[in-house]
Amino acid sequence: MIGKSLVRALRDQGMSVDWTTSGIEGEEVLAVGGHALVLLDLGLPGKSGLDVLRTARAAGNKIPVVVLTARDDLDNRIAGLDLGADDYITKPFEVRELVARMRAVMGRQSGSARSVLEAGGITLDMETHEVAFRGNHVLLPAREFALMRALMDRPGAILSREQIEKRLYGWGEEAESNAVDVLIHSVRKKFDKDIIQNVRGPGG
Repeated sequence: MIGKSLVRALRDQGMSVDWTTSGIEGEEVLAVGGHALVLLDLGLPGKSGLDVLRTARAAGNKIPVVVLTARDDLDNRIAGLDLGADDYITKPFEVRELVARMRAVMGRQSGSARSVLEAGGITLDMETHEVAFRGNHVLLPAREFALMRALMDRPGAILSREQIEKRLYGWGEEAESNAVDVLIHSVRKKFDKDIIQNVRGPGG
């Protein structure tokens, strides 16, 4: 129940979320890579969260990790941090606090603690989901904001439709064939067609 609620809350924040429910599956996901951050529960079946973290760090995986656990004793907290966890939050917790901690950890990883992304005259406020472009300020729905965030994370890069879909949809979520086009059209309608540029050929 906590997992389902957390996935729903993070997706409402414009994040694409993959959820695994065992330490072994989590370890496999970490080995594949491609994620911006890991929320790691210590009480996992199959293989403990501490063991998953230990294996990842031993393999040189530097992905930011925020440990989630009901174990609030000092020994477990120190063990997680000593193994390379970037932050630690005990259950129960407020989603707002968790998201703030996630932003802070990712900000430190990228060398910036700011909650605002700026590029090409576009500004994204990670806390409010407000996007500003050419004097127009709009609060975007979660999926549209996730689209803009995916593009703003790599300003100037050409992203294929498949790359964008991977950022917008988690495992088990089926994206309709024209879902990305619909989102792009909606964002352009709220701002200007120049806010997102299509490039034929290289990006597919």
